[in-house]
Amino acid sequence: MPQVVRSRNGALHGPSPVPPLPHRFRSLADRESVEVLHRAARVLVASLPALTDRLVEALYAQEPAYRAAIDSDRAEVWQEVHHSLRHNVGSLIQPREFRESAHRTSRWIGEIRAEQGVPLDAVLHAFRMGGAMVWQDLVDETARRDPDDIRLLVHVAADVWNFVDEHCGVVADAYRQAERRLSWRRENRQRLMVAALLDGTARIADLAEAAEMLGLPEQGRYAVLAVAVGPRGPGAVAAGGGLVSASDAGGARHGPGLAARPPVVLPAAHPGAAALWHPGPDAEFAILPLTGPPGELSELAAALDVPAGTRAGIGSAVEGLAALGDARRLAETALRACPASGGTVLLDEHLPDALVVSSPALAGALADRVLGPLDRLDPADRDVIVETLTAWLDADGSAQRAGARLYCHRNTVLNRLRRFEQLTGRCLTRPRDAVEVSLALAARRLLGT
Repeated sequence: MPQVVRSRNGALHGPSPVPPLPHRFRSLADRESVEVLHRAARVLVASLPALTDRLVEALYAQEPAYRAAIDSDRAEVWQEVHHSLRHNVGSLIQPREFRESAHRTSRWIGEIRAEQGVPLDAVLHAFRMGGAMVWQDLVDETARRDPDDIRLLVHVAADVWNFVDEHCGVVADAYRQAERRLSWRRENRQRLMVAALLDGTARIADLAEAAEMLGLPEQGRYAVLAVAVGPRGPGAVAAGGGLVSASDAGGARHGPGLAARPPVVLPAAHPGAAALWHPGPDAEFAILPLTGPPGELSELAAALDVPAGTRAGIGSAVEGLAALGDARRLAETALRACPASGGTVLLDEHLPDALVVSSPALAGALADRVLGPLDRLDPADRDVIVETLTAWLDADGSAQRAGARLYCHRNTVLNRLRRFEQLTGRCLTRPRDAVEVSLALAARRLLGT
């Protein structure tokens, strides 16, 4: 009885994608096998409620992933199983009439189970259990009616199981598509939530949901890290030593060449290594959960691996998710206080610089007022005085240490400082003047005024 399986595949599933073999007449046994299948399948259609009951009970006993759904709403699961069996058994009798509706049912089940979080393996197992139960009932009904017909039913076994496999493929495809849609929605929702928290636009009523969604305590302590490469533009970031860009971690795509930029690496042992990253137009932001002592941020800043040319700013700690908008603004201020050549600035340790960059217009006016007289000098002469003044302030007012840093005698340092006082009318031993000079130098360094 050649070509029996191929001919019935065409009847059950539509035209075969492979070129047909030369036409041969279907044998009497082939027609008889299909008639036996149809007779048994009609009996199953008439007893679908009982078959549905048995399959639901088998799922409850053998597939743990379905147990919770059955306990929660047994009637809904029963209707789903009954609907699937009705279309699939009907397809064995009238494949052309039922094929598309059976596919729609299988796709719907795949989508529903993906949304409910039932594992795909469990869904496919359920379909194969249903196929096995239907086949066993076909065999039992045929044996009851005429045991000799079982030998004919065997010839359609391959068709029945190919049908089951076909629907498993439909279910798996629908499940994966639904899973991708759900994943995109979840990631997009997370991105929007992180953006709202960092912008300070998140509603108080949404904070509990945000905490659950992001896995963060609503009332925890947080800081924000801002990272930029070069004077402007976002940089790539790796968390916990892994080579993952900040844009990837936030779910956004790279701009051209972004992935090749040097990363800032967070220490793997620090809780901030699990930071949530979010891309901005000029910087990448990371929400850092804090769980350690007050000096935790200082330790984190010291442990950051910042390549040359990369600028990083860490804002002050804040309390609660509701304050993350303030934390982002503080991190941006720290980033602006970072030298153009790169490095890490912890805001709490650079508050005078933060004051300067927070008000560029006033800082520029102060720099012009204090350092403006030096601009009348030859540039080389002016730079020597500014360099000496900066070294003296960095050395806490010690001419000896400043001279060692500049490779000159302490008296040379003192002479240059006196010249500065003569040109500007400032007295470096007067606290008010020393503060103004320090801020003016910071403005020139940070703002280029």
